[in-house]
Amino acid sequence: MSATLLPILLQGVRVSAELPTHWQVYDDRGRRKYLNADERRRFLTAADLLPADLRALCYVLACTGCRISEALALTPERLDRRGGKLLFRTLKRRKLCFRAVPVPPELVMMLAALPVAPGDCYWPMHRVTAWRHIKRLHAAAQVRGPMACCKGLPHWFGIRAASKSVPPNLIQRWMGHASPDTTSIYLDAVGVEEREFAKRMW
Repeated sequence: MSATLLPILLQGVRVSAELPTHWQVYDDRGRRKYLNADERRRFLTAADLLPADLRALCYVLACTGCRISEALALTPERLDRRGGKLLFRTLKRRKLCFRAVPVPPELVMMLAALPVAPGDCYWPMHRVTAWRHIKRLHAAAQVRGPMACCKGLPHWFGIRAASKSVPPNLIQRWMGHASPDTTSIYLDAVGVEEREFAKRMW
């Protein structure tokens, strides 16, 4: 490439040596991006007051580690009632990829009770609309900070699974991570929750 063309191609491109080398469960001010157990409890308690469809959406996000767009794509055909699993189409993959995630029996019954026709989505709404519902619910549950968003729930799922010694390959599969490096972030982050482990020792 011509040396005279390079400055032109790089115009408007900002390169910073201060960019993080990998994603973390903390923001640039050191605040966690995941809900803790008490915040999740308050979130689900607030969700119990919502209409049945929105309540079910909140429980899907809290119990599966899925992305909001993956949840919105769910149809009754993706619910395995006998096996107690939800089948998600994993996003951010070049190839079509599905993953089955075990869910609590209560969530199976919650979804089975929704009046949704075969082939229709449980939640026929835009991702931004769903995001606003979740944001309002966080506010109602008095959850504030960078964790008060849709991504705070999957991050909680990853942290919780790692803290309960779920094998990394299962966490990777359940959360739809393409690389084990992404999953390892949750395993590393459990170190900051070490006080809970210390309590067991005490």
